[in-house]
Amino acid sequence: MGRIVKVIICGLGAVGLTYANKLKDVCELKILADNARVQRYEQTSPLLNGKPIELDYITPDDSFEADLIIISTKASGLESAIKYIKNFVGKNTLIISLLNGISSEEEIAQAYGKEKVIPAYFIGHSAVRDGNSVTQDGVGRIVFGKNERLEKFFKENKIDYEIPEDIIYSLWLKFTMNIFSNQTSAVLNLTFGEMKRSEKFKEFAKKLIAEVRKIGEASGVKGLENLEKDALFALSQMVDDGKTSMLQDILAGRKTEVDIFAGEIIKRGQMFGIETPYNQTLYDLIKILEEG
Repeated sequence: MGRIVKVIICGLGAVGLTYANKLKDVCELKILADNARVQRYEQTSPLLNGKPIELDYITPDDSFEADLIIISTKASGLESAIKYIKNFVGKNTLIISLLNGISSEEEIAQAYGKEKVIPAYFIGHSAVRDGNSVTQDGVGRIVFGKNERLEKFFKENKIDYEIPEDIIYSLWLKFTMNIFSNQTSAVLNLTFGEMKRSEKFKEFAKKLIAEVRKIGEASGVKGLENLEKDALFALSQMVDDGKTSMLQDILAGRKTEVDIFAGEIIKRGQMFGIETPYNQTLYDLIKILEEG
């Protein structure tokens, strides 16, 4: 199978740019984007913490076999990303998705095979994105399912990572965090610190977590009896003045990822015959905010 040397990142938002900066000097890194976006990047380099980051770019029409493809687009860009990577997926290519939500791995696997997709997500201090400028303090790690090649690559290049005992439970735990913190903060304009200090917020969060647990158990996820405790502990570890990505999207007038959060819970609830009133309420409110 060989070492991971050739790496592609598709999606140069906050997470994508953070890892592009970490990887650009330790492997053959290429940033994959459409022609128009590549031209913009080449004319004006993206900024990380105020510093221009010089990167190598390729378009979907180029061709070579990547050892690792990291998809870090927004949810709205996943369909395009799946098409864009076609010329770069070979027999030994691994693919990880750092998208929020719980469905991107399934969609990528449908196109390229389950054996190529390693379940993964990013967890760390929140980043702030303003146009092509990202501010992030470097604190964070990629959590992924067991894979020796990927673990060796991250370990050799001193990229923080974690391999949990149950990656599916871990994915649902991250998803739960997004459900109750991202969405509620977007509606109420709350920082992590304000969420942590509010007992009323935690009461509301527990109602959202209960809906996620019901949907998760119906979806076959194990170990969810610990979900409320683990999710609230994860909240306690967040930086007080940090703002969720969804709140940042609302403040910047961008489309949010509510469709892969509450939207996914509502869809599965309808499929399993489970009511999800709290997620439905947040979904409707966020759609109103998006209109504004």
